[in-house]
Amino acid sequence: MSATLSLKAWVKRGEHPAARLAFRVAKAVRSARVPVIRPLHQALYALHKGVTGAWSNATRILWWTPMFLSRVENEAPGLYLEGGMPLVLGPLSIRLGRDVRLSATTTLTGRSASAAPLLEVGSNVDIGWQTTIAVGTRVVMGDNVRLAGRCFLAGYPGHPLEAERRAAGLPCDAAQIGDIILEDDVWLASGVTVLAGVRIGRGTVVGTGSVVTRDLPPDVIAAGCPARVIREIG
Repeated sequence: MSATLSLKAWVKRGEHPAARLAFRVAKAVRSARVPVIRPLHQALYALHKGVTGAWSNATRILWWTPMFLSRVENEAPGLYLEGGMPLVLGPLSIRLGRDVRLSATTTLTGRSASAAPLLEVGSNVDIGWQTTIAVGTRVVMGDNVRLAGRCFLAGYPGHPLEAERRAAGLPCDAAQIGDIILEDDVWLASGVTVLAGVRIGRGTVVGTGSVVTRDLPPDVIAAGCPARVIREIG
């Protein structure tokens, strides 16, 4: 390994003609490609997309969806899992409405020290990629809610505040957890964090990267850290 690293450093420094030649050769090899024959490669691209799309749909219908539904308490008609199966951790009760769309890179977790944490999702709800929903007691979403990518609903922190208790692996305190309620038609933009004990009113939009630490009224645009009302909608 050290000999390989030394050789790479020698080539990058380019202090010898052979090193400079080796660098040019390596760069040419790295960027090498065959000529594009547009009719041929467009047909191959369409074939690739068709095959991979058919395989993705087959595995979603026959494998991922029924396995995920074994963790859901109701039938959840119209459920669409995009790209695989979300990660579910802890003793979490899940109830889904009709036509919920859920990314495979979503994490759903329930606080193990709580009695039956509940995730309840309404109908026509989108939950975007790399979103984490940590349920301390309850997380409830109304109908037509939209969660963009990388949102975090933090119903519990997972660790106590005291360093000694964290080091001992103890769970967070009951005072650190709480419900999160997103009423109908709420839209959280990318990277929004919502803390425990927060209710966001119907139709409210929260801007990218915001941290919601307290309740927000309905039909407003809010943003910031902590999130504040910017203006009313309409």
